[in-house]
Order: sequence, then C-alpha cells, then structure tokens
Amino acid sequence: MVAPWLWTLEFFLPKIVQNYKIRTLKIARFLNKTGSSSTKLEILQSLVMLKVPAHQVAGHQAVDGKLGPLVDDSGRFYKPLQSEERGSNEVAFYTSFSSNTRIPDHIRRFFPVFFGTQLLEASDGSGMLPHIVLQDIGSSYLNPSIMDIKIGPRTWPPQASEDYIVKCLKKDRETTSVSLGFRVSGFQIYEDKGSGFWKPQKQFFQNFSADDVRLVLKKFVSSNASAELDSDPDCAFASIVYGGSTGILAQLLELKAWFEDQTIFHFYSCSVIMMYEKELVLKGRNSVAEVKLVDFAHVVEGKGVIDHNFLGGLCSLIKFISEILTTPDEYPAKACMQDSEKSRFSSDNCTNNEQ
Repeated sequence: MVAPWLWTLEFFLPKIVQNYKIRTLKIARFLNKTGSSSTKLEILQSLVMLKVPAHQVAGHQAVDGKLGPLVDDSGRFYKPLQSEERGSNEVAFYTSFSSNTRIPDHIRRFFPVFFGTQLLEASDGSGMLPHIVLQDIGSSYLNPSIMDIKIGPRTWPPQASEDYIVKCLKKDRETTSVSLGFRVSGFQIYEDKGSGFWKPQKQFFQNFSADDVRLVLKKFVSSNASAELDSDPDCAFASIVYGGSTGILAQLLELKAWFEDQTIFHFYSCSVIMMYEKELVLKGRNSVAEVKLVDFAHVVEGKGVIDHNFLGGLCSLIKFISEILTTPDEYPAKACMQDSEKSRFSSDNCTNNEQ
C-alpha cells in the first residue's frame, strides 16, 4: 500500500512526478522500508528539486530515459556513480583532494566543491543509485558560453583493461588527443536572445584537425560566432575573455605552474571547462571568465612523479590560446573545416547532446 505522504507529494507536485517519470510505487516501497523519517524527507526534497542540467555540453546526459547527472536550484550537481571502479575512484579522489593540506587554496578554486554522496532516484528510472554531490559550476551563469576540453594525449589510466585501452586509443587517434595533446569534446556558444546557443552534436567533432580546433577556439570569443563554418570569426572578445590578469589564459598558466610541481595525482581523461558570460561583455562589464577541472574517475596517485601527460596537453592548449591573442588573423576560417560532411552537423541548436 502506498504511504499517504507520497500521495500528498503527487497532489502538490504532479508536473515534477510526470516530467521525471518517477515510478511512484517503486519509490514508495523503498521509502516504506526506510525507518528514518529524516531519510524520507531528504529523498523527497531531492525529488522535488532535481532537473536536467541546462548547460551540459559533453558527457552522458539525463535525456530520453538515459542515465546522467541532475542539478537542483541550490547550486548542486548530482553525478551518478559510474560502473565498475570508476565511480568509487572518483569519490576517493574528491575525498582525498578535499582533505589534502598540500593543495593550495588558489588551486582548489579550479575544482568543484565536493559535498559527499547521496542516494537518489536515477534519471533513467532504474531505481535508487548513489550520486556524487558537487558544486554546479554553471549555476551562477545566465547564458554561458562553455567549452569542454579533454586534456592529455593518453586518456586511460595505467590499471585499465586491455579492451578499455584499445577503445580509448582508437578515439585518441581519431581526434586531436594524440596529435595536439587535447581535444574539444563539446561546446555551446551564446549568440543572442533570438538565436540562443550554437551547440553542435557530437558528430561535429569527429576527425577534427588542428585548424578545426583553432577555429572553434576563435569562434568561442567572437561576436559573430555562428554555425557558418566559412565565416571568419572576429575574436572581438579574445582580449577580455582569454586575456587580462583574470582571463582564461592567466588561469590556465596558474594551473600549469601547479602541474609543473605537483606529484600527488595523475589526471587521466580529465577535462578543462572554460566559461564566460557574453551578455556581460557586450555591456562592458566583467565577462566572469572561469576555468574549472572536471571528471576524475581515472585519477591515480602521482607517487612523486610529474604528471607529464596532463601537463603536456595543458601546455598545448595554452599555446593555441596565446596564438589567438597575439595573431588572431593568421588562420582564416576558409582554410579550415572544408569537409562538407561536418557542415551537416553544425546547425543543431538542441541542448540534448551526448559525448
């Protein structure tokens, strides 16, 4: 029999119950077996608040009945623990990182705040699953332009299985991970209120070349950024977003200085997230340009050795951004992305993309 308090939840929140396809009887049975009223209240509160992230540009997404992360209105991000050892490894990293006194405060700001773990109804309706609870790094932005860049020519950890290594190596070779030391996994660029975001599908990034990467890095900071691949980006916001004492380049250089010294961790398949608010730039205000690191399922102990894999990729990204600041007109768009197949995937503004 369904508990009365669950019917009350459905009475007041029918849209939430419908939108997230919550299987009422299954949750009711689970909660009825839970003896603690405080635990019931915690789960109910989480059900009320959770929703699909509006500005996720890569990775598994909680759409079309798939398992993915969720967010709430208080600025927290709920990431389901990944299968096998990846989920427990990520929890172990956050726990170690949060308590490690050797991590400088100015470096901690590049990492999402860790709030522990919580049992939640999975976005795919498969039942209650543990989630890592993190800071929602995009919650303070209204219409953020965001780029997700996976760092390192090698994206698998030393203990990976042979099958996983083969899978990663294939993708690393097919993208710019091996050739450049990083690859663009996804992005969204805010155009205006009428057009919304330019947010390509994952096929757009297949077979990217160095010129392709350079072009999207330029479009990311341009006033005329659009899905038209033969238009030359003006890089109008480069000096504000990439440059300056608090810009993205300065933040990346700060991270580089730490990675040149730190031997605590090795970061495999970790991403750099770059964000800024275009509307603030247009109003002549601070762009709130920000760099964050995410995805730590494959972090391993450094054992006193420099993480050359991550450091090399980070240095390569710094070089590309530095060149855009110093010589923005050196590589015109017409020399890039002339593959007609890519054009088919460039005009999608839908937010439901998956890496």
